[in-house]
Amino acid sequence: MGSLKVTLCAGAALAAALCAPAAHAYAADGGVSVAPSSPAPGTDVTLRVPDCTEKTAVAVSAAFESDVRLGLAAGDGVLVGSTRVRTSVQAGAYAVQVTCGDHARKGTITVEDNRRPDTRPTAPASPVAPVDAGGGGTAGLAAAGGGEQARSAPPGTAHTVTGLVLAGIAAVAVALRSARSRSRGTD
Repeated sequence: MGSLKVTLCAGAALAAALCAPAAHAYAADGGVSVAPSSPAPGTDVTLRVPDCTEKTAVAVSAAFESDVRLGLAAGDGVLVGSTRVRTSVQAGAYAVQVTCGDHARKGTITVEDNRRPDTRPTAPASPVAPVDAGGGGTAGLAAAGGGEQARSAPPGTAHTVTGLVLAGIAAVAVALRSARSRSRGTD
């Protein structure tokens, strides 16, 4: 029985030690808590508003990329929402306002300028110049002479005659079709 008490006490002490840093990770002021409490620009943050009379709310701050839609969390009655801190925001304290029912709740978020160099993209998100990816079926022609040999001679008499014959067949087909549709319409 004595070892069970020691185990429970050790477990409680471990839980208290692990939960203490988490409790300090939230900046709570005026009923609005922000986690993490001191984010860097570009960081995702979570807002929590307890004891609100409404089921939804909107949080507004100059530090956020957009307004935050808050909704009820699972069964505890706390409104929760997430957003991102603007990447262009300067370090400092920013007000957070949540309209909850008939009254507004206010809080603050402190943005720290602890940007990590690995969080910024070093290359553009899209290509800046055309990619030399080959020419598919024409790659051999392009490699042989820069595409100059793709057409060795202009269209000749054979091409002209073939084009005229195909155009004549198309004209006859259109004329026959229109004649059929007129004859069906008068029956």
